[in-house]
Amino acid sequence: MGSYISDPPHPQLYLETPCIPSPELSRIAGCNIYLKLENLQPSGSFKSRGIGHLMSQAFLKSGSSLLGSQPHFYCSSGGNAGLACAEAARTLRQPCDVFVTSLTPSHVVSKLTTLGATAHRVGNSWPEADAACREAMKASPCGVYVPPFDHPLLWEGHATLVDELATLEKKGLLLGSGSFDAIVCNVGGGGLLNGVMEGIERNYGISRGLGRRPVVLALETEGTDSLAASIKAREHVTIPAITSIATSLGAPRVSEMTYQWAQNCDVPITAPAHVGGIRGGERTRLVSAVVSDAEAVSACVKFLDDARMLVEIACGATISSAYKAKSLLRPALAPNLDNESWAKLNVVLVVCGGSNISTDMLAVYRAQFQGSHMEDLSVVC
Repeated sequence: MGSYISDPPHPQLYLETPCIPSPELSRIAGCNIYLKLENLQPSGSFKSRGIGHLMSQAFLKSGSSLLGSQPHFYCSSGGNAGLACAEAARTLRQPCDVFVTSLTPSHVVSKLTTLGATAHRVGNSWPEADAACREAMKASPCGVYVPPFDHPLLWEGHATLVDELATLEKKGLLLGSGSFDAIVCNVGGGGLLNGVMEGIERNYGISRGLGRRPVVLALETEGTDSLAASIKAREHVTIPAITSIATSLGAPRVSEMTYQWAQNCDVPITAPAHVGGIRGGERTRLVSAVVSDAEAVSACVKFLDDARMLVEIACGATISSAYKAKSLLRPALAPNLDNESWAKLNVVLVVCGGSNISTDMLAVYRAQFQGSHMEDLSVVC
């Protein structure tokens, strides 16, 4: 459910979420792991930030009140963006149509309907659903297109996540180094990553008062790794097909802005010159890595036991970095840092949430990948 601020025409469509230390994951990773709980957003994922911000701006621009019916929102989605759109539209009391793929779980489609959205299943991939969404919107004189990841207002909304981390850091309550040294998130089309990078620039840029920028580790699964493919090719490429079960990451091509951020990925992964920290200097250090579906599933299973939270496989890609700290997190962030300095680092995992999961689905995935080799992790840059 969305929440409201005191001024009625300006509803608040996303929440400030907790960022909590995880003793269990910290023990496993050997450094201080913090969990930014975006799974507590009204829609169940971080998508509420950017989509809520975009829809709020469109709503105010239309001159509507909460009792009006001006904008008609149209969203294409693998599931989570659609749920964020439907939740925000319900709070705004405006109609919305959501176009998902045939791969979107039935329980997600049911949630969309419960929230009052008109759900459409189209094609086997997001580009097919998106084309149908854009075509349908043309018939609506008040239609507002809500993209799932590629729009500056989305990134501006997602960047509030880093605003909250910066505010927490200023309070001086963090462990170890006293600052957030790294932020780990996943990458589909790149909306979340763009927001994280934008948020770092506006909170940790030159003359911002918070010192050096945190390193960013961006995770994808094999079969959704459009960012990693672009970095390897040294050009903005489209992968031929989505073959991962992490369908929420299923954008065959990242946004142009994501690729622009990734062009800074030429910075080598080396230990920092200063002891006790890894944060970058005049520009943010971005690292890309790819994990297998099996590793993402394993992380979801372990996280359910350790944190008592059920998250979808896309989120498991992020969380796997802590469970595979020796082969992924530490080599990606600071391979040459000594143990004592590593133990002082504060690393934030963005628990992005997501509704493309259930206990039954996780049980099926666990059985599917039982006995799979779990060590095939690759760091791209």
